[in-house]
Amino acid sequence: MKNLKLYSEITSNLQLQSEGEVLLFSAYDIERNRFFFASSYNLIYTLHLSSLQNERGWSKAPLQAEIDPLDLEPEDVITSFDYLMEKEALIVGTSCGLLLLHSVDGKETEVVGRVDGGVKCISPSPDGDLLGVTTGFRQLLVMTHDWDLLYETALEDHPDGVDVCEPGFSSREMFGSPISWRGDGKYFATLSEVLNSSSSNKRLKVWERDAGTVHTSSEPKELMGSILEWMPSGAKIATVCDRKAQNEGPSIVFYERNGLERNSFNTGEPVDASVELLKWNCSSDLLATVVRSGNYDSLKIWLFSNNHWYLKHEIKYPRKDGVRFMWDPTKSQQLICWSLDGQVTVFKFIWVTAVMDESTALVIDGSKILVTPLSLFLMPPPMHLFSLNFPSAVREMVFYSMAGKNRLAAFLSNGCLCVAELPMPDTWDSLEGKEFSVELCASETPVGSFVHLTWLDSHLLLAVSQHGFNHINCYFQTSSNEDSLLGFYLQEIELACSEDSVPGLLTCSGWHAKVSHQNLLEGLVMGITPNPAKKCSAFVQFDGGEVFEYTSKLGINKRDFKHDELRFFSSCPWMKVVLVGATEPSKLLLFGLDDMGRLHVGRKILCSNCSSFSFYSNLADNVITHLILATKQDLLFIVDISDILHGELELTYENFIHAGSKQKEEENINFINIWERGAKIIGVLHGDEAAVILQTNRGNLECICPRKLVLASIVNALNQRRFRDALLIVRRHRIDFNVIVDYCGLQVFNQLASEFVKQVKNLSYITDFVCAIKNENVMEKLYKKFLSSPCCKEQKDLLTNEFKGSGASLDVNNKVSSVLLAVRSALEEQVSESPARELCILTTLARSEPPALEEALERVKIIREMELSGSGDPRQVNCPSAEEALKHLLWLSDSEAVFEAALGLYDLNLAAIVALNSQRDPKEFLPFLQELEHMPILLMRYNIDLRLHRFEKALKHIVSAGDAHFSDCMNLMKKNPQLFPLGLQLITDPTRRRQVLDAWGDHLSDEKCFEDAAATYLCCSNLQKALKAYRECGNWSGVLTVAGLLKLEKNEVMQLAHELYEELQALGKPGEAAKIALEYCGDINAGINLLISARDWEEALRVAFLHSGEDLVLLVKNAALECASSLIDEYKEGLEKVGKYLTRYLAVRQRRLLLAAKLQSEERSINDLDDDTASEASSTFSGMSVYTRGTRKSSAASTASTAASRARDTRRQRSRGKIRPGSPGEEMALVEHLKAMSLTAGARKELKSLLVSLVMLGEEETARKVQHVGENFQLSHMAAVRLAEDTLSDDTINEQAHTLERYLQKVKTEQQDSNVFSWCSRVFFSP
Repeated sequence: MKNLKLYSEITSNLQLQSEGEVLLFSAYDIERNRFFFASSYNLIYTLHLSSLQNERGWSKAPLQAEIDPLDLEPEDVITSFDYLMEKEALIVGTSCGLLLLHSVDGKETEVVGRVDGGVKCISPSPDGDLLGVTTGFRQLLVMTHDWDLLYETALEDHPDGVDVCEPGFSSREMFGSPISWRGDGKYFATLSEVLNSSSSNKRLKVWERDAGTVHTSSEPKELMGSILEWMPSGAKIATVCDRKAQNEGPSIVFYERNGLERNSFNTGEPVDASVELLKWNCSSDLLATVVRSGNYDSLKIWLFSNNHWYLKHEIKYPRKDGVRFMWDPTKSQQLICWSLDGQVTVFKFIWVTAVMDESTALVIDGSKILVTPLSLFLMPPPMHLFSLNFPSAVREMVFYSMAGKNRLAAFLSNGCLCVAELPMPDTWDSLEGKEFSVELCASETPVGSFVHLTWLDSHLLLAVSQHGFNHINCYFQTSSNEDSLLGFYLQEIELACSEDSVPGLLTCSGWHAKVSHQNLLEGLVMGITPNPAKKCSAFVQFDGGEVFEYTSKLGINKRDFKHDELRFFSSCPWMKVVLVGATEPSKLLLFGLDDMGRLHVGRKILCSNCSSFSFYSNLADNVITHLILATKQDLLFIVDISDILHGELELTYENFIHAGSKQKEEENINFINIWERGAKIIGVLHGDEAAVILQTNRGNLECICPRKLVLASIVNALNQRRFRDALLIVRRHRIDFNVIVDYCGLQVFNQLASEFVKQVKNLSYITDFVCAIKNENVMEKLYKKFLSSPCCKEQKDLLTNEFKGSGASLDVNNKVSSVLLAVRSALEEQVSESPARELCILTTLARSEPPALEEALERVKIIREMELSGSGDPRQVNCPSAEEALKHLLWLSDSEAVFEAALGLYDLNLAAIVALNSQRDPKEFLPFLQELEHMPILLMRYNIDLRLHRFEKALKHIVSAGDAHFSDCMNLMKKNPQLFPLGLQLITDPTRRRQVLDAWGDHLSDEKCFEDAAATYLCCSNLQKALKAYRECGNWSGVLTVAGLLKLEKNEVMQLAHELYEELQALGKPGEAAKIALEYCGDINAGINLLISARDWEEALRVAFLHSGEDLVLLVKNAALECASSLIDEYKEGLEKVGKYLTRYLAVRQRRLLLAAKLQSEERSINDLDDDTASEASSTFSGMSVYTRGTRKSSAASTASTAASRARDTRRQRSRGKIRPGSPGEEMALVEHLKAMSLTAGARKELKSLLVSLVMLGEEETARKVQHVGENFQLSHMAAVRLAEDTLSDDTINEQAHTLERYLQKVKTEQQDSNVFSWCSRVFFSP
C-alpha cells in the first residue's frame, strides 16, 4: 500500500552543435558521476550530473557539456555505445564494424577491433571482465577486456549449407540483437529470430558465460522488437510480446533462467501501441517502459506486489521528442530522461504510504485509485472496497477529511486535475464493489505539471507546478501567456462545484478549478504539508532543509522562524507537521525523514536508522500522542511525544539501537521485533483501535496492536469516562481488568461505579470484570513502563479533579472488597431485577476478600424459601432457581468453604443441598448432619461453631446451654485462652468466676507472664499462687506485700527476706538486694557493701552517716577512692585507644583514596578491585596493634560494676566482629568501634554520684582529677567520631583541617553546655 511520488524534477537543455542533430545513445560513469551521449553526427557529449542536480529546478542557460568528435568515415555511424569502468573509456561500435576505445579525458580514440557485418550491440558484463558483441550477421562474440576473443557463435540455429555472409541472407530485414547479463555475470540472454517462420516469432536464449553454449532456450513467441532486460536480482527476464493477432495491446512477458515463461501482464494500451524501451531499476522492484501510442510517448513505471502489476507513475512526452531514459545505477528511485533534441530531466521518486491520516487507503493503479477504509476492512490491494476511475493515469493525489467533508484531488498524466467528493466513511458499506468515473475539472488555463500538492481548505489547493517543458502541456495549445510561464510556481487553486452534494453518494463531476494566486519559486521545493494549527496555511520545505510558512493570499513568509524546531539540517523528502500537547498550549512539531534514514525533529536528529514512521492520535482532539517508527534493523518503536518534548529519548529508547542482549530484550518494552525483514509502516488506526499496519515486501498486510498504544487508548477512554469503550478494549486485547480501577484510583472509581455499570450494561462483562479484581496496583507494576508518567499524571488529574476529598471513608487497604461493594450497590441501583443481575451480585459476594459466602447463601436461602412456599411470589420471576444460584456460587468458590458457610447459617438442609451439588459422597457428610439434627439447638450450634473454629460463638452457645455443660465451657477456654475475658463476661456465678480466673492465672503462669498471673490470682484470692508468681518474676516488693496479706510470722518473713536477698545478689541486682538487707534483714555492713557494688555512692554514704559508723564511712571513702583511681586509669587508656584508632583510620582512608584516584585515571572503578587486592593494598598500614584490649586495675569495691561494664563491652565487640587489618570493611569497622567507646547514660550517672561523694568526703583533688580525665576522654572521643564521619563523606583528606586538635576545639566550643556533659561539676571546670 504505497504510491510512487515524484518529489523532485530538474530539467535543463543540452545545446547540440548542429540543427537536425539528435541524441542516439547514452552511457554512465558511476565512479565520476558522468553521463555520456552519442549523437547522430558522431559527437560525444560529456555531462557531469552534479551540474544538473545543482540546478534549482530549472535554468534557462544550457547545460555545460564537453564535446568530443569521433573521426569516422562519412558513411559510418555509431550503432552501439557503453562505458568500460576498467579502461576508464568509452567503447563504441559502428555500422562498418569498428570497435573503438575512446578516452574522454585523454581525447584519444583507438581502434581495438573490427567485425564483419557491423556492430549491432555492445554489452559489458557486470564485473567488467568480458564484453559481448553482436554483429549484423547475427554472430555473437565474447571477448576479454584485453580484446582476446573467447568464442564466436551464431545467434540463430542455421540450416545446413547456409552461409550467413551470403548477400541474400544478409539482405533480410535486420533486427537488433540485444545482450542482457544477469546481475552476477554468470549468464547472459539474447533474442534470436526463428528461421523458416512466416511470423515474427523469436526465441529467448540463455547462454553460459564461460563455455559460450546455450544453457536454455524458450519456446518461439511473437516478441516485439529487440527489447530484452534481465532483472538485476536474476529472478526474471523481461521481454515484450506483440499481441496484435489477438487484437490486444502489447504485454510484458517474464521468463525464468530455464527458458520457461513465468508470468505476464497487459500494458492496457491500444493495439497500435508499441513498447520502445524497457529497463529495471538497480533494486529490481520497479520496471520502467516507454510506450509509443498515437502522438505520445509515455514513460510508465510499474510495481509488482501481491501477484499484481501496478502502474504507479506515468509521464507523457510528444512523440517527436523520442524520449529515452536510464535508471541511476546506484539510486533505485532516480530516473534520468532525455529527448532527441537534448532536453535532460532528472526525476527523483520516493515511496509514500497510500494510507491517509484518516486510515483510508488510496492506492494508485494507473488510471484507478483503489479505495479501502482500513478501519472497516483490512484487505491488501489489489483487493479494495470500491474504485475511482480517471480519464488518464494518476500522478499525484491528496485527500482531505475535516469538518464532515471528504474530498480527493488527483493530478493526471495528461496535465489535468480531477476532484471527487466522497460521502462519510460510515456509509461506505453500500459502495462495495462499485466503480465510479471521475470527470476532469473545467479549467480555463493549464495548471502545469504538479510536483507537490496539498489541501489548504476544503475548497482550496496549494500546488508546486512546473511550466514550460515538453512533457507538461501535451493536451493544451500553447498560448503567449503560457510561454511566459517558465519554471516552478507555487500556486493556489480554488475549487467550486456546480452540482449539489447528495448524502451517501459521490460527487464526481461539475468541478471547476481556477488558479487564484501564484508565485515564482527561486529554489527547489522538497515538500509541502498543511499547517494543522492554522487554517489556509501550509509549510514549504526548500532544498537544504529550510522551512517557511505559506499563508493563503499572502504567500511565503520569508522571515525565518525564531525557533529551530521548524527547519531541518538537510533535505527531507518525507515531511509531516503535527500538533502536540493536550493539557498545555498546543505546539507544532516538524518531522522529516531524509534519504539516509535520519528522522529529524526540527534541527534535532531523533533516530539515525529510521525506515518509516507514522503518528497516532486519540481522535478526540486530533492531537498527536505517539510517534511510531520502524528502524532498518526491523524494530518497531512506540515513542511518547512527551518523551520528545522533555528530551528523555536517549535513556528510554537507547538511541533506537537494540544491543541484542536477551535479558535487555525481556526488560525493554519500548520496541517490538518486526517478524519479517523489510516490512514498513503504512498506516495507523487511531483512537480506540490503536493498531499499527505493516506491509511486508511480499505485499500482505499485518495489523498489530502494540501494548503501549492499547494502554494509551484505554487511558484516553477513561479520561473521557467512556467506561464501556475502555472495558471493550481491555477484553479485546486481554489487558488486566484492574487497569480500569487502578488508573482512576480506588476512591474515584467507587464514586463512578454507578456510571460504569450504567454504561457497560452487559452483566456478563461486569461478571468478568468482578472476577478479575485483585489487591494489586497493575499501573505501578505490570504496566508502569508502558505509560509516560508526566502525561499520564496530567490526564489523571483532569479525571479526578471533581472527586478530591471524596470517599474518605472507603477501605483503601482492601481494594477488592471496596470495589465489589461499590459495583454491587450500583447493580442494585442501576440494573432492574433479573436472574442475570442476581448471579452477578452473587459473584461480587463470592469474590470479596474475604468471601462473603454467608451473605450470598442468605440470598440463595431466600430464593429457596420462595420456591418451597409455592405462593407464586412475583419476585421469583426475577430470580434464578436456587439450584442455579447455588451452582454458580460453587463454581466461583471452594466447595468446602461454601459447605462451611452453609453450616454457619445453622441451616442443615441448605448444607445438605450444598454438599450434594458439590459432588460429595453422602457418606462423608450425611451422618454428621444427622447427628447434628438430633442435638438440642444450642448444642448443635456449639458443635457447628467448634467445627468452623468460631470459638466465641461456641462459648456463648455452651454457656447458654446451662451449668450442666460448665466442664465443656472450661475445656473450651483452656484450649483457647483468648476466650477467658469473654467467659468472665458471660459467667455471673461467683464460684464459677473464681474457677475461670484460677484457670486463667495457671495459663498465664505457663506462658511466663508472672506479673499478670499474680494479678489474676489476687482477683480470685489465691494468695499462695500469687506469692509464687511474684517470686518467679523477681518482684521482691510484691512477694513481701503478699506475705503481709498472708499474715506470716516474723521469722517466716525474715527467712523469706534472706532468700530474696541472696537471689537478687546472685542475679546481679546489688541495689535492690541492699534495700532488703537494710530494711528487712538489718545487716548494715552488707547493705553498704552492696550499695558500693552498685556504685550508688551517695546512698551508701547516707546510710553510713545514718548509723553513725565511722568505720562505715571509712569503708565508703576507701572504695570511692579506689574506684576513682581505677576510672582515671581506664579513661587514660581509652584516650590512648581513641588516638590509635583515629590514626589507623586516617591512614587507611588516605590510602584508599589514593588507590581510587589511580583507578579512576585508568578508567576503572574502585568496585572492580576485589577484596584480596584491597587487602594487599592496605597491608602496608597493618603493623599497629591497636585492636588488643588493655588491662585494668581491679579492686574489691568495684569488681561487680567493672565486670558488668566489661561484659557489655565484650558483647558489643562480639556483635561488631573483629577488625581484620587490610580488609575491605576496615574503615567502617574502625568508625563503629570509635562510636561504641562513648560514655553511656548509666556511666555518666555513676560518675556524677562519685564526684558528689568524693567532695562530701573531702577529696576535692581526686574528684577534680576524675572529672578532668573523664572530660578529656569524652571530648576526644566526640572529636574523633566527628572527624571520621566528615572524612567518610569527603573524597579528600586535608592534613591541616582534618586534625584531632582542631576538632577538639570545635567540640569543646559547641558541646560544653549540652546534656552530654551534665555529669560534670562546674566547680571543677578548667579555666
